Amino acid sequence: MIEIRGLRKQFGDNLVLKDVSMRVIKGQVVALVGPSGSGKSTLLRCINLLTLPDAGSIRVGTHEFSYQGAATRLPSDRVLARFRANTGMVFQHFNLFPHMTALQNVMEGMVTVLRTPKPEARARALQLLDKVGLSDKADAHPQQLSGGQKQRVAIARALAMQPQVMLFDEATSALDPELVGEVLAVIQSLAKDGMTMVIVTHEIAFAREVADVLVFMRDGVVVESGPAKDVIDHPQQAATQAFLARFHDKP
Repeated sequence: MIEIRGLRKQFGDNLVLKDVSMRVIKGQVVALVGPSGSGKSTLLRCINLLTLPDAGSIRVGTHEFSYQGAATRLPSDRVLARFRANTGMVFQHFNLFPHMTALQNVMEGMVTVLRTPKPEARARALQLLDKVGLSDKADAHPQQLSGGQKQRVAIARALAMQPQVMLFDEATSALDPELVGEVLAVIQSLAKDGMTMVIVTHEIAFAREVADVLVFMRDGVVVESGPAKDVIDHPQQAATQAFLARFHDKP
């Protein structure tokens, strides 16, 4: 489903990703964890091609892109738009259109990118709002919603594009603690439905429960990866042990 080989990304003098390779099987949930600045979010943005790598290759489903520096021929905007729709991404901040209702936010991509007829898009959007527990908020604007509700609208919007893969970049980090659970419940529901997901998170207990694989990154490299419960309960690398030690006294 996802295969990453030799991925490198540099911003100025800062080499953020150093020959990262990773494989995600269809239906698998992979949690990316690690200290701030370890390259997790950059890796996620490279998978979605919101950030273009300097070198390496990315394959998602049948789409494959290879990068070899300045000589790389970049895909067209149309190809990128289709690819990004197929790899739905949910950010820390919700990025909803403030002038649109929740329903309109979910419909927008279907109508403009997928060219779905409006009646069909509306019906699908209502189904998705119901799926994330917001059927009663269809006509609400973002400023009328809580942070958790906004994030659930953002998830519904990404799902509306019928993605093969969902990417979550710290989807709960901007939320008040009491709102985190409602978003994690939606992600857990998607996992039960068999959605392929890569999740950048600091919610280690959640990762242990939901993720099939946990990948620990530090300084732009994959330090350790394996079955989530094994890595969390019995980390093999000293850096992983030090990072996870702070969480081991939490339920």
